[in-house]
Amino acid sequence: MAATARVADGTALRPDGSAPMPGVPKPVRKRGPWRTGLLLASPAIAVLALLFIAPLFMLVYNSFRTQAGDPTLHNYTRFLGDSFYRDVLWHTLWIGALTTLGCLVVGYPFAVYLRGRSPRARNYLSLVLLSPLLISMVTRAYGWLVLLGPKGPVADGFHALGLDAPKMLYNDTAVVVGMVHVMLAYMVLPLMGSLDRIDPALTPAAKGLGASGWTCFWRITVPLSLPGMLAGSLIVFSLTVSSFVTPAILGGPTVKLMPYFVYTEATSNLNWPYAAAIGFVLIVVTTILTAVYARLLRGRGGEEVFA
Repeated sequence: MAATARVADGTALRPDGSAPMPGVPKPVRKRGPWRTGLLLASPAIAVLALLFIAPLFMLVYNSFRTQAGDPTLHNYTRFLGDSFYRDVLWHTLWIGALTTLGCLVVGYPFAVYLRGRSPRARNYLSLVLLSPLLISMVTRAYGWLVLLGPKGPVADGFHALGLDAPKMLYNDTAVVVGMVHVMLAYMVLPLMGSLDRIDPALTPAAKGLGASGWTCFWRITVPLSLPGMLAGSLIVFSLTVSSFVTPAILGGPTVKLMPYFVYTEATSNLNWPYAAAIGFVLIVVTTILTAVYARLLRGRGGEEVFA
């Protein structure tokens, strides 16, 4: 029997080739999985391109222009050739690292404590953890001004003990304390996700084999929570080095960070190209450091970060 003829779109024809044969369905072409995924992700891609990629492109474009609009590399040579600005960049990264370390030191025990609590207790404690994010940044910063001020509760505590209160405002300590208070939730939430995925039977099994509590913690809990540590550290560090309000209020005129100079050049000096160059340098350096950090931590067992 001769094979049934078909047109280009796959529809079967009569034996004489005159018209399609009735009752023969047209074959359905299956869309590839990558095409389906691309179609579903297209709205998010469009929003990302509009709100992130396009502004970043304009930032890079303006950073290579003069105020008159002429192409130039002077903005970058001015920044990289000035030791003052290099020190400001280093100081910004240092504050970001200290804040990340502080959030990890404070947040890890809190996340471990939440792991063993009942769902109701976890909800209440999580609300307390997230409460700083429900308050205006300016309000939070001025609250710390009252607490750390020379006549605040912290200074009164030192005086009650017969000690002289140290200077706690307009320095790196005040900035780090304020930033840890703001960023703590961004560290604890990824840690909670990693700790919840650890099999609860691992620790009793290790203790049954003779391991102590500290051995179980350092050999089981900490390595398996590395993805949460990595995710939280990247979020906290990236947000800290780009923060402006809290460092400006708590650091005052003595603590100068990169976002402060971006703001000053753009608003006071009206030098938008140089402000764009400062901002782009900060983006590049932060991206390189976070990529290196992620690479090192993945090599120690943190392969899946946001899984």
